[in-house]
Amino acid sequence: MFDPKKFIAEKTKELKGQVKGKAIIAVSGGVDSTTAAVLTHKAIGDNLVSIMVDTGFMRKNEAKSTLEMLKGMGLNFSVVDASEDYFKDLKGIIEPEHKRHIIGEKFIRVFEKVARAQKCKYLVQGTIAPDWIESGGQLRDTIKSHHNVGGLPKDMHLTLVEPLRDLYKDEVRKVARQLGLSVAEKQPFPGPGLAIRIMGEATRERAEIVREACFIVEEEFEKAAKAGKMEIPWQYFAVLLPVKSVGVHGDVRVYGETVVVRAVESIDGMSAAYSKIPHEILDKISIRITNTMKDKVNRVVFDITNKPPGTIEWE
Repeated sequence: MFDPKKFIAEKTKELKGQVKGKAIIAVSGGVDSTTAAVLTHKAIGDNLVSIMVDTGFMRKNEAKSTLEMLKGMGLNFSVVDASEDYFKDLKGIIEPEHKRHIIGEKFIRVFEKVARAQKCKYLVQGTIAPDWIESGGQLRDTIKSHHNVGGLPKDMHLTLVEPLRDLYKDEVRKVARQLGLSVAEKQPFPGPGLAIRIMGEATRERAEIVREACFIVEEEFEKAAKAGKMEIPWQYFAVLLPVKSVGVHGDVRVYGETVVVRAVESIDGMSAAYSKIPHEILDKISIRITNTMKDKVNRVVFDITNKPPGTIEWE
């Protein structure tokens, strides 16, 4: 039986011996990176430099809410806006693995720049077991290269520290609860962000579409769950497809984008079943998305694929 209290005590002691000097960590506001940051901060205090990298692929209002949350944690914290670089480097890229590798390397280059200025020798990451399992290696097939594993460049000049590497998501949540973190129940969000919820080229315009669609999906699901109309899924979001279809607004022909609603039930992310969402909730989401972005989106579909054969995220 996993004991989070024992894990925190042992890992804090281990980190004190492992990290000799200053370390840097990117904190997205998700459960993995926030737990890793707080755990490492317990061990080395202000020798941990926490940064939030704005890639341009964050969810709506996420930078603001993450900043507000982290201000109360006593972390040595700052924000780096690298969105222009990300959009530039992803221009014309449509292959998912290529996308993930570019995003992973860009993260490291941002970290290295901050690390040089702050004189950091170590890079702490919130890597958990499914990240390196799905990224392949040895006898494991590469399902998808997680940016914090398969996306790491070979010439990285920082020593990697991964305090949560052997834990699964349910165990990380237990650690977060033991540490008293408000993000303990937060739904997972991929490190590459909305870039892998945009099928095809991840442009600024397409990021805005999927950002708004994800916001609507999240808000409607959470509102329905609060009203007792459904159970909140383990993970829920929107995906933007690389195809357009014909639609109609009033009596006017439109040619617009297609958004997919994805919601799943899982324990650790290694397998998942699609959520059985009430049709009235899906109807509200479809109407709201197409009305909010009627000049851009004219079709909304619901993904009923389990994992396997599909993955939770589409890329």
